[in-house]
Order: sequence, then C-alpha cells, then structure tokens
Amino acid sequence: MDNKIRINKYLSEAGICSRREADRLIEAGRVMINDTVAECGMKVSENDVVYFNKKRVTLSEKPVVLIYNKPKGVVCSTKEKDNIIDYINYPKRIYPVGRLDKDSTGLILLTNQGSISDAMLRASNYHEKEYHVKVNMPITKEFVEGMRRGVPILDTVTRPCKIKVYGEKEFSVILTQGLNRQIRRMCEYFDYRVRSLERVRIMNIKLGDLKPGEYIEMSDSQINDLKRDLGILN
Repeated sequence: MDNKIRINKYLSEAGICSRREADRLIEAGRVMINDTVAECGMKVSENDVVYFNKKRVTLSEKPVVLIYNKPKGVVCSTKEKDNIIDYINYPKRIYPVGRLDKDSTGLILLTNQGSISDAMLRASNYHEKEYHVKVNMPITKEFVEGMRRGVPILDTVTRPCKIKVYGEKEFSVILTQGLNRQIRRMCEYFDYRVRSLERVRIMNIKLGDLKPGEYIEMSDSQINDLKRDLGILN
C-alpha cells in the first residue's frame, strides 16, 4: 500500500468480509491495529499490522471469484454450522456475495474481493438477478400484474420487476433488489406458496449446466470483466 486506507476497506480487500460487515466486527472489538483495538474510521499503512480474532490479516494477492450452484439445505450465513464455506471447503478465505435462503438453490458468487461484494450488494446499482419459481397453485393474470407493479412487504414496496410465465404453476422473475426472502414474501402476499426457487442469473453471469454443489473459478479476465461491469476496475 502506498497510502493509508480505512480499516474496513483493508479487511474487505484482505478477503475477510464486506466493508459493512467489517464495521460490525470493528465495533465488536474483534479487530486490532498493532497493539490497539481498532475503531471505525481508523486508517492503516503498509507498516501497520492488523489482527482479526487475534490472527494476523494480510491483503490477498490473487483475486478469487467462484460461481457456485448452491444445493437446497446449505445455509449462507457463516455464523451457522455446516454453512456454505464449510460445504465448499475452498483452500483460501472466501465469503458469499449476498445470500440464498436455506430452501433456495442456484447461483451464488463467493469471493475474497470486498470491492466486488460491496458493489454487487449496493442496492442503488440495480443489478439484475433472475430466478425460476414454482408455486403451489395456478398462476393468474392478477398475480402476474401485481408482482410486476410491486408488492408491499417489509415496510416498503418492492421495485417493479419482470415476470415471464412458463407453465401453469411456473414463472421466472427478474429483480433488481434483494430484500430478505423477497420472492417468497411477494408470493405470500397473493396467497401463493413457493414450492421451489432457483437463481439462474446474476447480471450477465449464468448458472448454465453447473450441477448442485459444484463451482467453477472465474479467470482473471472474467474477474476484470466483472469489475468493469461493476465500475470498480482499477
């Protein structure tokens, strides 16, 4: 590092977590700079030594982004046992970009690049995410139109979204936000129950033929393309 950077950015670039999560870790007193308990807003230089949970933290040398097909039953919260990190058992420290709930399947990215995670999770960026959904009863015109317009959940109204019906009880939906259990809550508002939910696309990254439980690593050029799409390419 040529210049000092904020401690949350340092932890993010070291692959520990996103900047937002870093602030929580700092507030919890789990981060130290040299012999001092870190505080939010502190800056570090190349001469400082940073510790997280009493273990030294160094900046990641090689960017890693995994494209993973999450099976049903795997949790994304790293605070729970048998989570997605345990399941993949990747040799380097990585963490999931966002979440899929335990009962949902499909595409999720994992990375050691905090800048990628932060940019993808920033709601103002309106990144598209596409899902295939099966519900418990026939889809009506009223259901489709209501979903498209926006649904009142979690003290807000969801953004307008794109819906395409594939069968009597099956449709795809493209969202540009990621509220907690959003699709399930949207369907429940109209008295529908989700039977299966699979994410098949994030921006221009597609799940393709990747089997449940499998992942592929993005190449350096693919990571650079992703950063360029996110507007964070150095």
